[in-house]
Formats: sequence, structure tokens, C-alpha cells
Amino acid sequence: MAGNTFGQAFRITTFGESHGGAVGVVIDGVTPGLEISESEIQKEMDRRKPGQSSVTTPRQEEDKISIMAGIFAGKATGTPLFIVLYNKDARPEAYDSIKNLFRPGHADITYHEKYGIRDYRGSGRASGRETAARVAAGTVARKMLEQKGVKVLAYTLEAAGYKCKTFDENEIENNLVRACDPEAAALMTKRIEELAEIGDSCGGIIECRISGVKSGLGEPVFDKLDADIGKAMLSLGAVKGIEFGKGFDCSSMLGSEHNDWMDKNGFMTNNAGGILGGISTGQEIVFRIAVKPTSSISVPQKTVNIKGEETEIVTKGRHDPCICPRIVPVVEAMTYIVLADHYKRQAAMLG
Repeated sequence: MAGNTFGQAFRITTFGESHGGAVGVVIDGVTPGLEISESEIQKEMDRRKPGQSSVTTPRQEEDKISIMAGIFAGKATGTPLFIVLYNKDARPEAYDSIKNLFRPGHADITYHEKYGIRDYRGSGRASGRETAARVAAGTVARKMLEQKGVKVLAYTLEAAGYKCKTFDENEIENNLVRACDPEAAALMTKRIEELAEIGDSCGGIIECRISGVKSGLGEPVFDKLDADIGKAMLSLGAVKGIEFGKGFDCSSMLGSEHNDWMDKNGFMTNNAGGILGGISTGQEIVFRIAVKPTSSISVPQKTVNIKGEETEIVTKGRHDPCICPRIVPVVEAMTYIVLADHYKRQAAMLG
């Protein structure tokens, strides 16, 4: 299977399946001498791990990471960094009754059509569990960029039909849905819990703000900064769309309204979202992603089996009624990975 590697100068390769023995990542391009510890990575893993609350899957995984190579005396050696997480609460037998059925919304049918074989245990490689490896890698990238003053902040902007009306950065980690508005967070939580009770799910919108990125980052024309961020986000199974700055709203604006005018002090607005021509402007980079409702639901659905025969399916098991709370740290991780790659590519270009 191709397509398991992301990045160029800072490059990650993930491996593993949802109900296999382990998931993990190999990271190339880590700056030699970078101080990194398992406890630092574990802190971010705990933000993504399952079983956190009433609005996440009850699967109990510690997501305890082990650094197996690339570290000596607490510092990166510059050789490939190898991180692994062993699956402790896998229950593949839960999928025996539906192993010959294609679950609506999942990659079951597409994997079957492409490879002629698929791991039906919780989607195998297509499972959101693969993102645990990305968070581990993203933490390493974050350590590299913190030294440059770069900060990535993601949060739930909208979920379960409710949208944040205020922004309080300190509120994000203080509610179950990681929303930036406490009142909206309470409404989101209540609705998600209701959906969990009836076996249904919902989606939402995650917003991400990036500060501290200097101007001039990005590699036109095919490796534009926003293009690579877009690929990183759309590589997440639950993400169905992305927009920067004013995004789709720009389609109803005039050029005189959308263009970011400049004066002697710099840009007067930021409708472009901090990127022009695929290159960072030095302003805050802002983007939003659309997250689909969780595909695994216990509501009866129409489908077909591997013989093409029509049937009905009810997906039982331990699933998130809303992916938004747990995808927030994944969005941050993938953003840091893209930025780390571009910073290294920029440094190589300038010599």
C-alpha cells in the first residue's frame, strides 16, 4: 500500500491498524540535539486518546508511547525517530457479525474494490486510530517550531448544530468538546450525549489559528503552504472540506471587499487567511475544516454484502458520537508537521 508517507524534509511514515498489535510512526528530519521525552509526547497523546468523556468512544486505550530509536541521552540523534503504541483494548471479535457487510460512510467497500482484501476489524488501516501516530509525530514537530515562536491552536467552532459566538482560548481545554465558547460548549455536549443515547452521530467545524509564522514560507507552485495544509487535513478520514480566511464567503464578495489592502504598517485586513500565492504573509494563518458525522452508528441502515446482495446493517461497538473533540489535537499535529517540513525546506533553499 502506497501513500503512507507525508512530507519531504520533515517526513513521517505511519503504520498499524485499529485492532492489530500496534500503531506507530517513523520520523525523518528531526533536528539533531532536540530535547524530546516520552512524557512530552504522552501529554499530547492523552488529549487524543479514547475514553475521555461521555462524548467520546468508551474504548479504553492508554495510548502509551515508546520511543524505540532516534533518541540518545534525551536528545534526538538526527537518525529516524521510531515511536510505537501497542493496542491494549482491541476487540476484533465485535466485527465478526458484520465482516461481510459494507458499512455506509466507511472505506469498507473502497478498500475491498481496490485491494480485493480488507481488514474488517474497526476499519483496519482506515480507522481514526491511525491518527495517534500523527499526534506523536506532531509533538516532535511542535518542539522544533516552539523554538521559532510558532504556535498552532485548534478548537471546535461548531458541532451538533451549535456554533461558538465568543472566543476564549482558556476555555478550550475546560469543556468536553474543546469549544472556544463555554455556552455553546454546553449546548453541544448536551446534544451529542442525546445522539449517543439513540445511536446516532454528528459532525462539526474545527478552526485553526497559526501565529508566529514568518513571511515567505511556502513552495510554489505545487507545494504551496495552503495546498500542503489542505492535503494534510484532507488526509484525515473524517474531513470533507477546508477553507482559508474568508473561504467560501469570498465567492459572494467584491474584489474591493476581499483584497487585503496595505499601508505603511502592513496589511489592513486578513481575508486571505495569512497566505497569498501559497506563501505566508507573516499574518495569522486561519483555516477551518468540515468534519463529517461519525460513520459507525447503531441506527439501522441499508447496505450490501460482499456478494452485492441488499441487506440491513446495525453497527455495534465503541464509537465516538462526534469526532470533533478528539480531532482537535490531530489537526494541530498535522499543521505542525506541515510547518516543520516547510521551515526545513526554506532553510535548505537559503543555504
